Amino acid sequence: MIRFPFPQEAPLSEFSDLDAFIAGLPKAELHVHHVGSASPRIVAELAARHPDSGVPQDPAALRDYFTFTDFAHFIEIYLSVVDLLRDAEDVRLLTYEIARDMARQQVRYAELTVTPFSSTSRGIPAEAFLEAIEDARTAAERELGVVLRWTFDIPGEAGLPAAEETTRIATEKGPDGLISFGLGGPEIGVPRPQFKPYFDRAIAAGLRSVPHAGETTGPGTVWDALTSLRAERIGHGTSAVKDPRLLEHLAERQIPLEVCPTSNIATRAVEKLEDHPLREMSEAGVLVTVNSDDPPMFGTDLNNEYVIAARLLGLDAAGVAALAGNAVRASFMDDSGKRRLNEEIDAHLASWHRTRTGDGAGAV
Repeated sequence: MIRFPFPQEAPLSEFSDLDAFIAGLPKAELHVHHVGSASPRIVAELAARHPDSGVPQDPAALRDYFTFTDFAHFIEIYLSVVDLLRDAEDVRLLTYEIARDMARQQVRYAELTVTPFSSTSRGIPAEAFLEAIEDARTAAERELGVVLRWTFDIPGEAGLPAAEETTRIATEKGPDGLISFGLGGPEIGVPRPQFKPYFDRAIAAGLRSVPHAGETTGPGTVWDALTSLRAERIGHGTSAVKDPRLLEHLAERQIPLEVCPTSNIATRAVEKLEDHPLREMSEAGVLVTVNSDDPPMFGTDLNNEYVIAARLLGLDAAGVAALAGNAVRASFMDDSGKRRLNEEIDAHLASWHRTRTGDGAGAV
């Protein structure tokens, strides 16, 4: 995992305490990819089932395999893992194991970005794919206490045919867990306005708009997502800080950004952690949420992203709890679900303070 290269690093005991608080903190996650959440253990298991894939079958070897030179290389490796999903059983296994890992991190609710086209174009029937993810979803909620909802996204690199197929599946066959519609993949050479008709259809069908924008391109891509795709949240939005008017717009409208610090470093969208614009976004009044994106591929998890965000923003336990509350607020949970999760967050913070006070250590 990425740790902190800052010279002003605080005493280890202080951040060990905050790590423990974060590890037990109930959370929601809004920007995490289905295939990108495949752990080394599961990738190795799938690779062993499909030895022609070229993906390493040794979990230890996957560390080097998941080292990326740039965003294009990341997409190349990501698609090689997509190729490991050959049938509905593979899809179901991956989906349930993702939920198991989320449960370990106290994730109560996640909006998981799923790319149906990547599987249907490789021969898995849409009906079988949807049945597999829904079966895993209901089992995860029943057995693990993790509520999963789906964002179906267009893989931008596959162009308008992928957009048409994704929209058709979402609007004609959309499963019970589907709540939103996105756009992922590379931004360079993939202008957002061309996808407007597909987002219009998805929105008309009741889905929420959550495209990626402004990660590897400039703030103009974020504006395009807002105006052409009617985005309600922005995936990444890293370059928004380059346009003061855009930052002001996001803050005034409270349009959330799904920020993924380690991902931005791994894909070279940001050079160094200390250069990450998360603080600038927050100080501008933007509603920021912290997410893991493709965690095993980037050697991280959601807990680690909260630790990083706490350092970047200078947060104590109460600040971290408030950050977790941002994700609840920005989510598409119903009001009762938001209320329950906020109550869990508040109870965890109160318990933490009681324990600390009882030890005579004071609040974090």
